[in-house]
Amino acid sequence: MSALAPGFLIAMPQMLDPNFARTVVLVLEHDDEGAMGLVINRAADLTFADLKQSQRLEIAPGRELDPIFVGGPVEPHRGFVLHDDGSVAERAALLPGLFLSVTTDALEPLVKDPSTRLRFCLGYAGWGPGQIEREIQQGSWLFTEARPDVVLTGEPERVWSDVITSMGVDPAMLVTTGGIRN
Repeated sequence: MSALAPGFLIAMPQMLDPNFARTVVLVLEHDDEGAMGLVINRAADLTFADLKQSQRLEIAPGRELDPIFVGGPVEPHRGFVLHDDGSVAERAALLPGLFLSVTTDALEPLVKDPSTRLRFCLGYAGWGPGQIEREIQQGSWLFTEARPDVVLTGEPERVWSDVITSMGVDPAMLVTTGGIRN
């Protein structure tokens, strides 16, 4: 299987793991040693206002109520910022117009600028060697190209169905036992 990064993994309806049910994962890394990604559509019960209190960050007005996301079950204390600001010193380009930053030093200028589109995720999803390939073959995941607009502006509760629809598939036609309804 060719490299899945950067791309979207879309959980099929039969995915029962509560960490991944109805999720879309942005795959950040994929090679012979495994894969790593961030769930982009599961808002946590935290906002930037909570982060502001605990980290003493200066946050742009209006951004305080923006949600923080659960990026996955691994290392839930570790933060990842997906954003569109190419001027931040610490960043890795994922796609045109989509960057990843992982330091607190990068987070502060991003949350201060109200024009920066961003998604802050706590934790990540990880798979061992060959694991994600097996899960795709078993029908647990669909794969498609990643799009920065979905990552940065998609409404969390609609991202799953919107990505499936963009693939030309009606989400209502997917069945929980795998496959597509006739």
